[in-house]
Amino acid sequence: MTSELSFEEIKKHTDKTSTWIVINNDVFDVTRFLNEHPGGEEVLLEQAGKDASEAFEDVGHSSDAREMMLKYKVGTLVASERKPEQPKKSTVDWKETSESSESSLKSWIIPVALGLAATIIYRLYFMS
Repeated sequence: MTSELSFEEIKKHTDKTSTWIVINNDVFDVTRFLNEHPGGEEVLLEQAGKDASEAFEDVGHSSDAREMMLKYKVGTLVASERKPEQPKKSTVDWKETSESSESSLKSWIIPVALGLAATIIYRLYFMS
């Protein structure tokens, strides 16, 4: 069973000796992770005792990072303090990527083809 915690309790954990943050309504004790965090401990300490969902999602953490953070989970926010989950930014929309690469292909292939055709016509016309 996961314990439900309020911001009143979470706000008591805002320094290097005890650092708790909230990400998508889950509460994490990241004290042991401070020295390991790739972005530095300051990033986590800045968010200590707060909802860090937006900051976490804006960075676009990997699926490995999301999996790793599960071992630091100590509970969830009480229902009355929960917010809608932030959309994950680490996933790639492959449909959007393939459409943009198709349009970039069209943007250079047509001018190259026209240039090649003009070169052939020029050579045929002036070489004869």
